[in-house]
Amino acid sequence: MGSRYLGRKLGQAVLTILAIVVLNFLLFRAMPGSPERLLRNPHMSSEQLAAIRERWGLDRPLIPDQLVDYLTATARGDLGVSIKFQNRPVFDVISDFLPPTVLLIGLGELVSIIVGLTIGAYAGWRRGGIVDKVGTGASLILYSMPYFVIGMPLIIIFAAELHWFPTSGMSSVGISRESLPEQVFDIGRHLVLPLTTVALGLIGSYSIIMRSAILETRSEDYMTTARAKGISDSRQLRSHAFPNALLPMVTIIAINLGYVVAGAITAEIVFNWPGLGTLTVTALQERDYPVLQGLFLLLSIAVVMANLIADLLYGFLDPRVRT
Repeated sequence: MGSRYLGRKLGQAVLTILAIVVLNFLLFRAMPGSPERLLRNPHMSSEQLAAIRERWGLDRPLIPDQLVDYLTATARGDLGVSIKFQNRPVFDVISDFLPPTVLLIGLGELVSIIVGLTIGAYAGWRRGGIVDKVGTGASLILYSMPYFVIGMPLIIIFAAELHWFPTSGMSSVGISRESLPEQVFDIGRHLVLPLTTVALGLIGSYSIIMRSAILETRSEDYMTTARAKGISDSRQLRSHAFPNALLPMVTIIAINLGYVVAGAITAEIVFNWPGLGTLTVTALQERDYPVLQGLFLLLSIAVVMANLIADLLYGFLDPRVRT
C-alpha cells in the first residue's frame, strides 16, 4: 500500500474527527436551557448559580474561550464530569458500561458474519434452489425487523414460557460470591437471548449483500475461465468467487462495527443489558449532557475509524482503488 494513499486517508480521518469534536461542542450547547438548571434545586440563590457558572466556565465567551478549553480538555482525554453519576468523570462512566456492549455486539457481529456470509454465498451460488429461496426469504424478513421485534418473542418463548434463560440483566443477584466458572456460566445464560437477537438482526443484511456479490462475481471472465478448466463447483466458490465477493462486505462489516452504540440501544433496553445503549437512555432521561456528549463523540470517532479501516483494507485487497 502506497504511503501517499495511506497519508491521504489518515489526513481525511483526522480532519473529520476534528470537525466532529467542534460539532460535538456546538450541538449540545445549542440545546435549550442552561446546564446549571439540571441541578433542579429551587432553593439555590442567584449568587450560588453564578458561582456554579463560573466554576464550570459558563460565564466566559462561548467562542473562543469555551471552545479552546473544550478542545484542550478533549485532547487530554478529559470529557468532563457526569451529573447523574455523582460527578464521576465521564471517561470512567463510559469505561464501566463499555465492556458489556463490546461483549454483546462483538460476539453478535462474529456470529452474524460467519452465518450470514455462509448463507449468502451458498444461496447466490445455488440461485433458485431451496437454500436460496428459504435463506433469502428469511434474510429479508430479518433485515426488515428491528431488534425489539426480534427480542420480545424470544423473551416470551424461551424465558417466560420455557424458563430456559433469564429474562433480563447480565448476571444473577449474588453471583459475584460464587466461583469463577459459575459466574462465567451465569453470564453466558444471560447472554444467549440478547446475542441471538443481535446476530439475527445482522445476519439478514450480510446474507443479502453477500448473495448479490456472489451473483455478480459469477459473471466475471475469470469465473468463465475456471469453469472452462474443469474446476469443481466447490473449488470455484471457495477459491475464486468467495474471496472476490468479500470486497463489498469489507465496508459493510466495518461500518456496522462502528455503530456500536446505535445498534446496542434497542437490544440492550429490551434485555436490560448494562451497556452503552442503556447508559444512553439513562443519560437522556436524566439530561446528563456531559455523558451524552461523550457518547456522541465515542460513536462518531468509532464510525470514522471503522471507515478508515475499511478504506485501508479495500486498498490492500483491491489495488485499483489506490490509483
